[in-house]
Order: sequence, then structure tokens, then C-alpha cells
Amino acid sequence: MKEALVWLIRGRKGDLSKKFDALKDVSLDVQHGETVALLGLNGSGKSTLLKLISGVLQPDSGTVLTRGRVAGLIEVGAGFHHDLSGRDNVYLNGAILGMTEAEIDDKFESIVNFSEIGEFIDTEVKFYSSGMYLRLAFSIAVHTDPEVFLIDEILAVGDEPFQRKCIAKIKELAARGKTLFVVSHDLDLVSTICERGVLLQHGHVVMDGDVHEVVAELRKRSNVL
Repeated sequence: MKEALVWLIRGRKGDLSKKFDALKDVSLDVQHGETVALLGLNGSGKSTLLKLISGVLQPDSGTVLTRGRVAGLIEVGAGFHHDLSGRDNVYLNGAILGMTEAEIDDKFESIVNFSEIGEFIDTEVKFYSSGMYLRLAFSIAVHTDPEVFLIDEILAVGDEPFQRKCIAKIKELAARGKTLFVVSHDLDLVSTICERGVLLQHGHVVMDGDVHEVVAELRKRSNVL
């Protein structure tokens, strides 16, 4: 409604429902155990692609096929119920990510310890800071032992010590042969975590190859703009 009102006030004409293709003709084949950096400038389609892989979004055409449990961090607090405690949300979010109640029972203490939430685990999450959300969400996700792990720019929300802790855990997952998709503007970081880079521009894949070569191409394009 607000967007429509501003549109009218500014005297613009056009259809607000005009279709916008966030991704166009994207085709990727990722093997088990690959570590893939999704790279590109803002608005290139990286996060949309990640949401399609996670199942949060469904494609208008084409298919997205994954094998094994998929988990990760795409949005702070996604899958959390604000009126429930951290404890209840561990069970809720864990179930959403495919864990059984017995699995969550077995890993609950480890989840809480990794998150560093401590006594606030029984506080309603609506009182959590964004950093607390991140710590608990990340801890739940990594404890699902996923075959495919997705990480969006969300790591920028946490404080530096916890970021280092998350990065170490991500590298551990990679060393264990898990499939990783990473979206980050920290090009040095993705170069150390990932082996493959996919460069997106205006919804199209414009380069797919060794992460160092793709990062170099993105840096070159960024300097031109």
C-alpha cells in the first residue's frame, strides 16, 4: 500500500505487479562434497538462488534437486517463534530442519553450549538481540549434521569471536565432505572456505570455475563500476 501511494504521489505510471525475474536460465550441477561460493554484486540473485536450494522459495519454472538433509542460515530468526523461549525454539527449529525429538534431546546441551546463550535459553526469543538469534540459529543448523549447508551474508551479524567460531565450524564441515554454498561479500573468506566460485550478474551465471579466478573477475568488475 505504501509503495502504491508513493508511486501515485510521484506521478509515475506503470504496473506495480510487473514480473521481475531474479534468476534467468540458471543451471548448476554441484557434486557431493563441493564447496561453492555464490558471488556477485548486490541484486545479482545470490540470495534468491540460496533460498531456492533451501526450499524456502519454489522456482517458477525448472527444478531444484537436492540429496540429503539441507540446513543453514539464510535469514536471522527464520523458523523461530518470537513468543516461545529459546529452549522451545531449539525443538521447533530443529524439527523444521528435519531432526527428530530424540536427536534434539541428545544434542540439546551441545547446541546450547555452542550458542553461548546460557541462562537466556529459557527467555522468549523476542527479547533476543540479533546476535543471540544468530548464535542459536547457527548452532541448531550445524547440529542437524546436514549433507548440504547454506550460509548467507548473515555471518556479518555476529560479533567477531563468534564469527571466528562459526568459520572454524564451517571449515570443519567442509573437511568432513559436506556440500557448502556460501554467499558473502568477504572475498578473502570465501577464497579460504570454497574451491568453486559461481559469479552471478542480473540473474545470469556469467562465470563458473576455480574460486580464486572467479573472485579475481568479480574484483575486476567491481573496480570498473
